[in-house]
Amino acid sequence: MNPGDEPVYSDYGDTGHTRTRLPDTDPYGGAPRRGPRRSSSRSLITVVGVVVLLIAAIAFANRGDGSSADRSTTKTDRPTTAPTAASGTRPVDTKSAGVPTGFAHTQQGAQSAATNYAVALGSTGMFKKNSRTTLLHVLYTSEAAARLEGPMDQAYSTDFLARMGLDAVGNPPKGSTFVSRVVPVGTTVLQYTGHDAKVAVWYLGLIGMAGTTSTDPVTSSWKTWTFDLRWSNGDWKIVSDAQKDGPAPVPGDDKAATSDEISKAIEEYGGFTYAR
Repeated sequence: MNPGDEPVYSDYGDTGHTRTRLPDTDPYGGAPRRGPRRSSSRSLITVVGVVVLLIAAIAFANRGDGSSADRSTTKTDRPTTAPTAASGTRPVDTKSAGVPTGFAHTQQGAQSAATNYAVALGSTGMFKKNSRTTLLHVLYTSEAAARLEGPMDQAYSTDFLARMGLDAVGNPPKGSTFVSRVVPVGTTVLQYTGHDAKVAVWYLGLIGMAGTTSTDPVTSSWKTWTFDLRWSNGDWKIVSDAQKDGPAPVPGDDKAATSDEISKAIEEYGGFTYAR
């Protein structure tokens, strides 16, 4: 899965809570839970570190390459954006490395591609080298994947994984469940020429460790992930991407779930193939 823009995937930063009802005790430990503005330094690393490292990696890899954005702004006028609405059209019938691929050469296809790519880049697979490398080469153009692979490996270093509570190969401790998910809410096409497309995906992100000994409870954040796509070899491919915070709604008064409840939900509820 890049960041100032913001990153891959995966950061899920503090969105600024204005009203929140918290349980009397921390669901992932025994001590009273403090408000989101006073979270532990380890939690801060979780929500901020992922964003900073991943954004930096992607920004570094993409610097000097404005080809997609430059062409899209000069080839056509910006189309009128429209709210996401279900079309009833099946997005794809094929998958590569578990990710939907083979999208239609249309604006709708570009939106469906960007949405499903955001889900893949925001998954736990990005924390393991083999699956991360595979995802990069499936979702990005060959040139972009070549640029990103080295910086991404540096971003997901052993030290970084350790700060996330994972071992050197990206596995969580026994009895714990590492959570990293992107849940798209809607998309919009910012630019489209037929050969290039710029698509923004508004999503809810989940990240953290669910486990009885975890000090990093699973938290949520709201982000917008913008993809510069190019039609290449019969499918939409990512040329570059960037993230920014929000827009974030006011948090509700839901009681925080326990570690066991979160782990069970992650195991029992699978994801979707998203269509415009």
